[in-house]
Amino acid sequence: MAPLTIGQVARRTGVSVSALRYYEQEGLVPAGRTSGGQRVYPRDALRRISFIRIAQTVGLTLDEIRGAMASLPEGRTPSKADWARLSASWRPRLDDQIASLVRLRDDLDSCIGCGCLSLRSCRIYNPDDAAASLGAGPRYLLSDDRPADLD
Repeated sequence: MAPLTIGQVARRTGVSVSALRYYEQEGLVPAGRTSGGQRVYPRDALRRISFIRIAQTVGLTLDEIRGAMASLPEGRTPSKADWARLSASWRPRLDDQIASLVRLRDDLDSCIGCGCLSLRSCRIYNPDDAAASLGAGPRYLLSDDRPADLD
């Protein structure tokens, strides 16, 4: 099958032309050139770009995505087994992220952990700003070091 132009890939993937150029520049998606200098992409680029979009949606960085994509075969479309192996390697990270989102959903209305939404509750859950010793930001939501009352 004929390669796809950058416009065709943008329409098919929902990714802007500038993002496609950036992905190429970053080595995430290879592109060739026609004799007239127009960018063209192999058809397997559609799967790779879709994979990048999903990976970004779940919060993976471009460095993590680049590392994962480096494990995919070059010169052929990745197989179902290739994708399964790659996605399985992310399962622990995604499980941790899901647990964090569940904590956020369950606690956000009462405690930002300690970021601080309620000074009245904070005196109970974070006396003398004890959360500061755990690091920056909303530590009770970002880690397992949270008061038992919040569980």
